[in-house]
Amino acid sequence: MEQDQQFLEYVVKALADHPEDVKITRTVDEMGVLLTLSVNQDDMGKVIGRSGATAKAIRTVLRVVGMKNDARVNLKIEEPEGSERGQGMAPDRSGERPSSAPSSEPYVRDTTVDDVIKDLKGE
Repeated sequence: MEQDQQFLEYVVKALADHPEDVKITRTVDEMGVLLTLSVNQDDMGKVIGRSGATAKAIRTVLRVVGMKNDARVNLKIEEPEGSERGQGMAPDRSGERPSSAPSSEPYVRDTTVDDVIKDLKGE
């Protein structure tokens, strides 16, 4: 098992109430490494977190682990069977500018680890 997959398994099993249901598949193609995560439906909220914060943090650290091994690592979280997401729920507004954000500053949603590193290097 590769380091990125071991890391993901360790973190998700620590978060999950049903660690026995955590399944990870790892595929490699021209785009890099894709880790596909499947968890018990009851654990989805813990893995994704409020407004996707936990999933975003896991993805960020996975990218850093991947950079250490010269690989681009992406995470896909599979929708559990019987999920009710999207059925009568409010639309996803995570990409919209928060109402408290000043309008003069650009709202950047998809900053990657690579962008942050370039910024730190002054590129």
